[in-house]
Amino acid sequence: MNAVSTKKDKTVTGESLRQGITSSKILIIIPAYNEEHSISHVIHDVKTHCPTAHILVINDGSKDRTREVAEANGASVITLPTNLGIGGAMQTGYRYAHRYDYDVAVQVDGDGQHKAEQLHLILDPVLSGKADLAIGSRFIEQTGFLSSATRRVGIKILSTIVTAMTRKRVLDVTSGFRAANKRAIAVFQSDYATDYPEVDSIVLIHRSGLRTSEVAVVMEARTGGTSSINAMRSVYYMVKVTLSLFIRSLKATKPVEVQS
Repeated sequence: MNAVSTKKDKTVTGESLRQGITSSKILIIIPAYNEEHSISHVIHDVKTHCPTAHILVINDGSKDRTREVAEANGASVITLPTNLGIGGAMQTGYRYAHRYDYDVAVQVDGDGQHKAEQLHLILDPVLSGKADLAIGSRFIEQTGFLSSATRRVGIKILSTIVTAMTRKRVLDVTSGFRAANKRAIAVFQSDYATDYPEVDSIVLIHRSGLRTSEVAVVMEARTGGTSSINAMRSVYYMVKVTLSLFIRSLKATKPVEVQS
């Protein structure tokens, strides 16, 4: 795995990457459920660090003012009639990206954990053609917010399973901070796990004949809202994702062909 350090990336980010970001049609997808207290910060952060990107908030059946706050801050909003979960929200975003022919779709969570100043880190492998899906990893440099000890154990177990299935080591398999090119968008808009899809999608990309890359990022603790995964749901998560991975391994997946 060609891990890229945060410090190194900050020094090598040059004019060619900036031009690539400016000239590419980039969609920032922000899935949000009851994130009225953090969504304005997330939108402002993205606008500051990636001003040429189009921001799309997927309001996943929120019961608060997420939609109103997002629209007031200048984002486009798709409101789902009921809460579909992260998988349904993200697939909605990928279908939008595919329909309107975006070059890159980037997931940035609505809770403030992902820092927009690091968008160039996950955009670089995709825009340079080194990867079809780039994943921002907390665990390459082990800095910033790393989640609870219990969740880290679960992530390590899932990482071991994914590595065995793909023969490519991925440390942060649950990271939602990721960038996908047209090929990956084409896969995800038609096939995306409903619940906790981040792990499953890595295996799906591999089985579709596409490439992943993992780069070092630093994440923050959420700035608002409440995590949907508590101690009991963590056990459910582990069981369900593990079963989903083995079912995925039994499915036939055709390599994707997308014109550049």
